[in-house]
Amino acid sequence: MGHPKFTRRGLMLGLGAGAALAPGLAGLRANAADVSGYRALVCVFLFGGLDNHDLVIPFDEASHSRYVDLRRALAPDSSRSRSALLELSIRNSGRFGARRFALPPETPNLHRLFNDGEAAIVSSVGPLVQPIRDRDQAESGGVPLPPRLFSHNDQQSVWQANAPEGASYGWGGLFGDAAVLSGANGGARPFTTMSTAGDNLFLTGRETAAFAVGPSGPSEIEFLLNAERRAGDSAELEEAYRRLRDHFGATRYDGEHLIARDIAAIHGASLDNNTAFREALASPPSLGVDFPSGQLGGQLRIIAETIGVRAQLGVGRQVFFAGMGGFDTHSSQLEALPLLLGELDAGIAAFNQAMRNLGVNQDVTLFTGSDFGRTFAVNGDGTDHGWAGHHFVVGGEVNGGRILGGDIDPPGFDHARDVGSGRLIPQVSVEQYAAALGAWFGLNSSELASALPNLSNFDAPPALFG
Repeated sequence: MGHPKFTRRGLMLGLGAGAALAPGLAGLRANAADVSGYRALVCVFLFGGLDNHDLVIPFDEASHSRYVDLRRALAPDSSRSRSALLELSIRNSGRFGARRFALPPETPNLHRLFNDGEAAIVSSVGPLVQPIRDRDQAESGGVPLPPRLFSHNDQQSVWQANAPEGASYGWGGLFGDAAVLSGANGGARPFTTMSTAGDNLFLTGRETAAFAVGPSGPSEIEFLLNAERRAGDSAELEEAYRRLRDHFGATRYDGEHLIARDIAAIHGASLDNNTAFREALASPPSLGVDFPSGQLGGQLRIIAETIGVRAQLGVGRQVFFAGMGGFDTHSSQLEALPLLLGELDAGIAAFNQAMRNLGVNQDVTLFTGSDFGRTFAVNGDGTDHGWAGHHFVVGGEVNGGRILGGDIDPPGFDHARDVGSGRLIPQVSVEQYAAALGAWFGLNSSELASALPNLSNFDAPPALFG
């Protein structure tokens, strides 16, 4: 079967405002967000589209044999034989009958965290406007489909903001808004949402904007920073630094042009925030673990250090965004993906251990997201853009050791949830996934409905937390 014959009507974006509560959210708190104590969400976004079929792999003999037969080019005996795979000890295995599952050998730490009950897998997650029963319903045009399926930029945007490229607000930023407006962080906004992957839509709120940092901290005006370091050497250098600080911070701007005044205010606030962050991390906390090199390790290390100085920053709620690229494995997947999975595995393991060492493992939840899953079909030496995928959620309060969410279909094609080449219709919407995380973060039902506009179309979110 080829690409699904989606109708124009079916491609329309749903416009539900989420005024009614989803059935599974009706019992949640109706008062303002709970912002007592400290809690943080850490999104690790896998840009390009993670191959879900090479993450959660069939392990029972019948399913595995068929998997290898159909995916021979990507399942050589050396790395995807049953003896090489890491079988999962699934605490809710009864839902799968005789079927068993495993992780690839590049993920020993995720395997250990899952079996130890510190990680869960949410299966068959993806963008939806409302539930879709099967392929026939998807192709009939009777239900609206997410806009611009299988497009990288658009599906990244839909994942992060419930709308295609051009969206204004991400649900991570809106979660931060709700927390701040309910009194978290003393109403202060600068360090509520923080990105180690540059500017991004996910953390853009109406009240909050992401504070961007790199592995070494925030971006600096090097000339000004050098002047600050030398300011104490003499009165002349102190005066020179003060003048430079006034200039770059536009502290003496008194023009009447509104946009210019806003820009001046932003410049000043940025310098103040950079200084506050730098001072808080002047003596970084001991994390007690070495983070791996590569794309992700440095990002998760600075996030861990930031969590370690949360008291100095005056924050009780934080949302972080980290990113890894390279998952668009149309070709050379057999060489590229194991390396990426190994880096992801090592980074998450180091971060989880750092949270344990800081004593905040119960207060921090890390989760993965991605553009989409990929096709079960092999295009030669890679896979193409799909729809639903599987994701990890890691933390001390996670309902771990379980595969939650949708069913995992047996290996094959042309079944009821396949819309072409093994592109799977999601059984858990991104908004349900986000709602489970947001409720743990402290948001009430109305705040979740505001941040996740199609949430009322779905049943209860997966039971990610006990």
